[in-house]
Amino acid sequence: MDQPAAITLPAASGESAAALDAGRAVAWSEPLTIRTYEAGEPSPFPMYLDHRVYQGSSGKVYPLPFVEHVADEGVDRQWQAVHLENEYVRLVVLPELGGRIHIGYDKVTGYDFFYRNNVIKPALVGLGGPWISGGVEFNWPQHHRPGTYLPVQTSIEHDEDGTVTVWCGDHDPFTRMSAQHGVRLRARSSVVELVVRLHNRTSERQSFLWWANVAARVHDDFQSFFPEDVRYVADHARRAITAFPRADRTYYGVDYPALAAQDEGADRIDFYRNIPVPTSYMIIDSQGDFFGGYDHAAGAGFVHWAERRLSPGKKQWTWGNAPFGHAWDAQLTDADGPYVELMAGVYTDNQPDFSWLLPGETKGFSQYWFPVPALGVVHQATPDAAVHVERTGGVTARFAVTSPRPGAVLRIRQGEQILATRTADLVPGVPVALSTTEAVDRDTAVELQDNTGRVLVRWIPAAAGDGEDLDDDSTGTSTGGSLTAGGRETAEPWVAEEPAQPEEITSVEELYLTGLHLAQYRHPTRSPLPYWRQALSRDPEDVRTNLAVADHYYRSGRYEPALQHVQTALTRLTRRNANPLDAEAFYLHGLVLARLGRTEEAERAFGKAGWDGTWSAAAGLELARSLARRRRDRAASRVLDTLDGFVGHDARRTALRVVLAGRFGRHAEAQDLLRAGLQVDPLDATLGFLASGVEVDSAGGADRGGVRGAVDSLAATPVASSPGIGDAARLLDVAADLSAAGESEQALHVLDLVVTADVGSGGNVRPVAHYSAAVLLDELGRPSEASARRKQAQVENLTWSFPYGLSAHDVLTAAIATDPDDGVAQFLLGMLLYAHGRRREAAQLWERCIALGMRHPVLLRNAGLAAYNVTHDDEKAWLRYEQAVAAAPTDARLRYEQDQLAARLGYDNASRLQRLQPVEHLVLTRDDLSVVYIGLLVEGGCAEQAHAILCTRSFHPWEGGEGQVLAVWDAALQALGMPSSPPPANLGETRPSYPAPAAVRGDGQTDYFATSLPALLLFARGDEYQ
Repeated sequence: MDQPAAITLPAASGESAAALDAGRAVAWSEPLTIRTYEAGEPSPFPMYLDHRVYQGSSGKVYPLPFVEHVADEGVDRQWQAVHLENEYVRLVVLPELGGRIHIGYDKVTGYDFFYRNNVIKPALVGLGGPWISGGVEFNWPQHHRPGTYLPVQTSIEHDEDGTVTVWCGDHDPFTRMSAQHGVRLRARSSVVELVVRLHNRTSERQSFLWWANVAARVHDDFQSFFPEDVRYVADHARRAITAFPRADRTYYGVDYPALAAQDEGADRIDFYRNIPVPTSYMIIDSQGDFFGGYDHAAGAGFVHWAERRLSPGKKQWTWGNAPFGHAWDAQLTDADGPYVELMAGVYTDNQPDFSWLLPGETKGFSQYWFPVPALGVVHQATPDAAVHVERTGGVTARFAVTSPRPGAVLRIRQGEQILATRTADLVPGVPVALSTTEAVDRDTAVELQDNTGRVLVRWIPAAAGDGEDLDDDSTGTSTGGSLTAGGRETAEPWVAEEPAQPEEITSVEELYLTGLHLAQYRHPTRSPLPYWRQALSRDPEDVRTNLAVADHYYRSGRYEPALQHVQTALTRLTRRNANPLDAEAFYLHGLVLARLGRTEEAERAFGKAGWDGTWSAAAGLELARSLARRRRDRAASRVLDTLDGFVGHDARRTALRVVLAGRFGRHAEAQDLLRAGLQVDPLDATLGFLASGVEVDSAGGADRGGVRGAVDSLAATPVASSPGIGDAARLLDVAADLSAAGESEQALHVLDLVVTADVGSGGNVRPVAHYSAAVLLDELGRPSEASARRKQAQVENLTWSFPYGLSAHDVLTAAIATDPDDGVAQFLLGMLLYAHGRRREAAQLWERCIALGMRHPVLLRNAGLAAYNVTHDDEKAWLRYEQAVAAAPTDARLRYEQDQLAARLGYDNASRLQRLQPVEHLVLTRDDLSVVYIGLLVEGGCAEQAHAILCTRSFHPWEGGEGQVLAVWDAALQALGMPSSPPPANLGETRPSYPAPAAVRGDGQTDYFATSLPALLLFARGDEYQ
């Protein structure tokens, strides 16, 4: 294939061109043609990858369909693109790929300050499969973004001052939380601002993290820079640390001091050239607000700035500057070369490092990036300016600004004494320098002021020990230990340790906290339940542990045991104090009672929870919704009156206000509420529906004039420029919101939209939508219509229908209660229960479906998986897989899983090979199965055939499978008596320079800090879920 040309960016035209010429920022939508290696269709089988280790936490992917294939050849494809431009910067946002910034270009210096990947070439390293390099990826609520390869809704906002913002919004595929990020350009500014709003639109507390992942093109002369107080960096989960920038110990298996002894500077891990293996490091304990990267060859770079109080996370990742890493680079681009990732974490400083969002809580923050010209690495920065301070033979300060600064004042001071000063007109992209021959001491300060005297940026020396020389060698970063302002060396930062086993922990409190850590950080191989059970065995009434267990049971739909634990907690909590310090127990009590249909008791519990400021907003909304659902509208309004103006913003509360105003006939008030709400949350799905009727077309867009919102008069008065309310899953969320407010008819209208919307790679919610409609119709006293909707669910295409969450649990449970022979409902509920840890119940439901005569290949495969993992019935496991293969004989995934099961059941290699040889054409469609097959061929005396496949088939490395294709390559050469040789490029891998850490220790136990566990992906026996 010819080398692809660079992406051609269209020029602004029409009104955008005129606005750009007038000095304003502009934004417009126009497709881009990009050579693309298409990701394959997702597997029809649900992937239960709870034990998969991904970025230090669970790589659980259900209910997201999993993609396992990427095309070998690229094709030119048009991608929806939103372009932003002003006189200094050009950006491209790709809404179909998670709303990522794909291009960041400095028009002044001609430098791509974000890595420009001229192809869309995914590798199978994403949470849901495909992931691409380049630009800026916005990762939440875990890393990498679950929806990184899914579309987002977009809208363009124009402000009167010439500012433009491209808003992107979606609902997290797992928890259904809402995120909106706005990419903003201002007139006459080179700053790229990201405005973020993270909204927990669920009724439960949720954990999350946010990492903005910037890619930067690298080579030997690229250097990452961090604040000068950084002395140490840490690996994932702080399992290891090293000094920075000169690594003072072995890190990721590389003995950096030994390398530096042979080659001065080889221990400098701020330079890409010195890191030979895939490596992450995250800075520790900096008080600085900035970091970035600088290309010494190009004389350009970029800065990220965000308030450290919210954004302490600063990280670099690289595949490594060695053949192994270069092979991974080649998997992700055709000709654009290697990159590093310079990630900025908000509410997090490590991976994994999750924070919490309360129910209904919205967290808002901004992040800023800007290109820098030929400064050198940046030693201090603000959103206004950056400065590099060279300290060789005096002081030379070079400044760059992000907007024009006429009459700016540059100064170098020593205490109150001005050593050098200069007035200059500064503009973005052009550095200005100031020098003095005086040496730096502790009182030295370098600063830039605007023409009013406001300080734009100010640098002072980082703390250093007495008599220690400040090291200017390109970074200006001291190479000493961790030092206090007074020059006293401090102890090294702490390193994480594996928690003891439950029986070894002495206190109930530590047992509770250890379990909480495992749950909050989503540990992939260790469950919190043994810790909490141990705690309750010692103190059965411990409040916090009972609430933790109650919450665990509640989230899995086990409401009765959840109720028992929360009532035990409340008994102790209120024994001497009817008004406890924390009312979470009352709130959880209300949630459980509501799910059990004990509505008035739930309302009393929510009312009591509202006495506590921490829970008043969440409890108040739940109470108001419950009252509104019962048509006690004035009571619901009174509850909202006690919240509005006193608690934090919650778009769900605005939506409920709109519904109630509509019921009271106050349409002007409803319009005002919607206008105000959409100004704050321009892509909120429920507010968007209430603002106007929409019909979802086949592309996921929207046209006016369809189904009415709850406020009839709004259609003639557009409130916001909105593209609609999104895909089928978002529509299902809207229906749930409307139902919670008692708007059953409106919810039914939305559910009608759900079942006519196209099914995409994000999943198929049509069957659950039908079952949800049936529940509403039964509540409305329309049983024949409800029965018809259940029958429609039973004949729907079930491909990628992986239900999840409590609402789906409840409607499927209701369907089975109505019709115990509804095999589809039992099949779907079984998948949900298996994902929620209720695996024995899932196995029973699937076997019940089979007894009812269902022979769906996904059902049979699931039943086989459960037979092996849960009931340990090897004979039944094999039977179900045989039946699944018979039902879907051309499915290569099934063949792979069946062979994996055969290996675990002790089938000999000859019989495994004999089973695969007749379907070699299927086998060779999968990388993982091809590797297994080649190994079996070698062992079966067919090394020549194995070698031929290895020399002709293209392989794509996959996470957890690194090294497997190399192993069979070596085995084939050895069997043929051929000398060892470098693997050919078509294998997609090269030999690593250093061995990766072993996931399993010598004693056979899994390493608590393991980074990859392919053996535990699907077939894993254990009792922690039972």
